[in-house]
Amino acid sequence: MEKIEHRKLSVNGINMHIAEIGEGPAVLFLHGFPELWYSWRHQLLYLSSRGYRAIAPDLRGFGDTDSPSSCGAAAYTVHHIVGDLVGLLDALGLGRVFLVGHDWGAYIAWYFCLFRPDRITALVNLSVCFHPRNPQRKPLETMRALLGDDYYICRFQEPGEAEEEFARVDTARLMAKFLTMRDPRPLIVPKEKGFGGSPDTPITLPPWLSQEDIDYYADKFNKTGFTGGLNYYRVVDLNWELTAPWTGVQVKVPAKFIVGDLDLVYNTLGAKDYIHKGGFKKDVPFLQEVVVMEGVGHFLNQEKPEVISSHIYDFISKF
Repeated sequence: MEKIEHRKLSVNGINMHIAEIGEGPAVLFLHGFPELWYSWRHQLLYLSSRGYRAIAPDLRGFGDTDSPSSCGAAAYTVHHIVGDLVGLLDALGLGRVFLVGHDWGAYIAWYFCLFRPDRITALVNLSVCFHPRNPQRKPLETMRALLGDDYYICRFQEPGEAEEEFARVDTARLMAKFLTMRDPRPLIVPKEKGFGGSPDTPITLPPWLSQEDIDYYADKFNKTGFTGGLNYYRVVDLNWELTAPWTGVQVKVPAKFIVGDLDLVYNTLGAKDYIHKGGFKKDVPFLQEVVVMEGVGHFLNQEKPEVISSHIYDFISKF
């Protein structure tokens, strides 16, 4: 870990922190929520040892990257985030990269490939498949209709509300609660239950997650708060409005998709049928592989670091 270098670059009007290591073709890693560049620590070391330049930023609103606040959540649209990443590639002097995403990072990666396929050689996405835009109904309307107001994404919508709930829980406990979730059912969190659960219920860390890991995340989120990351959820309908010109456009980048069968995203809102019954391949015509890992949860790049790293390497080494 000490070999990983850190620096900040000015991109798209913000200062972005990146972690990087290695030399060779560049691989850009995009993290999710509630995470940081640190989620890719294993993959950075693995890919750099095999002749690649591995780069993992803290995305806008996370960690040591700026969290613009003057425009509220409206400064966190998919256009802003992809704009940050195009600016990052330009600042690093990189024309094209391999792209790897997880969770919100995967969502952003799909749109990066949709908007600027000229900058991406190939894509490996984890957990979150492509979601084609439904011109008939906004995403939040669909979520509320199918899963109710207590669905976690719906609960994240009101500015300050989730932040207040999170503040009532020790941040290290909250991080452990999120990262160790393995229930594949939709995440429904009534207000009376709260996101931290009962403080009297012990949380046992799995072998792949150390207290040191938890403390790293907790330290960063204690400093920044969670608003930056929550803003990604708060612009899902705004993203829907802004991406209207790309309705029906295919993602035409060579792609590989990996998901755990215990991942709540894989088990929600018709994802399985879309992935396995032709819809996914129709929208992403150069999708070459779909891997479903048995007994694996949402944070698969940390839970199964060697396996995921190998999957990434095996795919990008073809190009």
